[in-house]
Amino acid sequence: MDFILASGNSHKAEEFSELFDKSILNISAASEKLDVDETGTTYNENAFLKAKAYYDKFQVPVLADDSGLNVAALPEELGIYSARFGGEGLSDKDRALLLLDKLKNIENREAYFTCVLCFYISPQEIFFFEGRLNGRIGENYIGEHGFGYDPVFHGLGEFESKTVAQVPEWKHENSHRSNACRVAQKFFKERDCQIV
Repeated sequence: MDFILASGNSHKAEEFSELFDKSILNISAASEKLDVDETGTTYNENAFLKAKAYYDKFQVPVLADDSGLNVAALPEELGIYSARFGGEGLSDKDRALLLLDKLKNIENREAYFTCVLCFYISPQEIFFFEGRLNGRIGENYIGEHGFGYDPVFHGLGEFESKTVAQVPEWKHENSHRSNACRVAQKFFKERDCQIV
């Protein structure tokens, strides 16, 4: 199936394209970026708002995503607001450093990334898939790869001593986005088999 991504960002479309088997799901960037008010109170609602806006405009199947960082010690501050944490005018690094500052002297550093995918095929066919990456917030800003909160986030497992910004190959395999994509691909592959 062919989908356009609810984003004008060709790099993001390329990233999604790499996470899917093209014989099952083919993702390409939309021809233009739409400004969509993300007024939802959940990842699902925001992904849906983006998907519907692009579907209404282009009248083709759309993939939209919404993602963020959820921090146990700051339950109301990040999540769907992760990209706006700390207010306007902050860089990704500023936000990550602000998070470290807010967690000073706090023992509970549990956190997880969430990604929700919304596949809007038609108003009658809308599917959601969620992926997570569990971990914790470290003490320092470390790493050259990734973006956003990657340099302060440690995944669990063999590389937990490193931030995900230090282990890009591991992140590519284990990220919240790749986990959501894996579940979605399995669903669409099985769905195609049933339709045939």
